[in-house]
Amino acid sequence: MIGPELIQETTEKVRLIQARIKNYADRRRRPLEFMVGDHVFLKVSPTKGVMRFGQTSKLSPRYIGLYEILEQVKEVAYPLALPIDLDKLHNVFHVSMLKKYMPDPSHVIRHEPLQLRNDLTYEEKPIEILDHRQKQLRNKVIPMVKILWANHSSSESTWEVEEQMKSKYPHLFS
Repeated sequence: MIGPELIQETTEKVRLIQARIKNYADRRRRPLEFMVGDHVFLKVSPTKGVMRFGQTSKLSPRYIGLYEILEQVKEVAYPLALPIDLDKLHNVFHVSMLKKYMPDPSHVIRHEPLQLRNDLTYEEKPIEILDHRQKQLRNKVIPMVKILWANHSSSESTWEVEEQMKSKYPHLFS
């Protein structure tokens, strides 16, 4: 098969794949729309401040606040009424950064002040060392420590290289 027949068949296969991908995406996509006056949580990502392979490793994202939607700018962009301590952030957020609040009279909302960066991340601080272990590689042994991070449960604790943690957080080892 050469020439126009090959091009025709390839074009048909590309159209078929595109149609299947669109159907797959559309079935799993749920439209998320907010009204003016709705209250939402804002997604932020904690960073541990430990560099691995040139990038900062992260813990699970979490939602902060309870902020009111001021208006709808576009289909997927909403400005929020942010508190004064977040006034350095641009107040318009994509719908993917928001989570709708369902009012519940028994719900107690804790407001923990965070020092958010412009990219909606904040540095997590280690609280304590939970465990020690040795990671055996082919030619060497690496001492590791299990760290409990502030604002996270023990199930979200992470294993870190002991040497890096000693240099960055010496108070944990005294």
